[in-house]
Amino acid sequence: MAKVLVPLAQGCEELEAVTIIDVLRRAGIQVVSAGLDSRPVTAARGTVLLPDTTLEQALLEEYDMVVLPGGQPGTDNLDNDSRLKPLLQKMAAAQKFTAAICAAPKVLANAGLLKGKRATAFPGTLEKLQLHDVTLDSAPVVRDGLVITSRGPGTAMDFALELVELLIGKTKRVEVENGLQRPR
Repeated sequence: MAKVLVPLAQGCEELEAVTIIDVLRRAGIQVVSAGLDSRPVTAARGTVLLPDTTLEQALLEEYDMVVLPGGQPGTDNLDNDSRLKPLLQKMAAAQKFTAAICAAPKVLANAGLLKGKRATAFPGTLEKLQLHDVTLDSAPVVRDGLVITSRGPGTAMDFALELVELLIGKTKRVEVENGLQRPR
């Protein structure tokens, strides 16, 4: 069974976080949501999320993918956490998936994972970093090798379904998508 870590920072975008966790679990993927500390996470719009565990505890296990929800100040809180960049770099070195949505591709960029890649993010996020070695794309979801990025809350469902397809396959993606009654 595929295993995915979703770090949850104070001020994350709840629509993205919940959509990612929910869709992956519908596909039978083991998802571990981990708060940066032991407190409940108050998301960007005030929704309170209860992570499964702390990041400290979650880091004792291995994962097939790490997925970063965006939002602000959630993305900045992820970017400032000293444990995440080494984790992301370890995942990349082990040829495992890293994914981020909305403003969170900034964390991938600051960890050096977007060098030479195509990526997307919430408009203006990556442009502010003046990344000369990243090809910016306006597609809702962009996959370049083992790195997957997406634009924002409105693309969260497409992003999560793409992650299902990458981890389990197209058949499972279609099954989950049909169950969600999404128009095609």
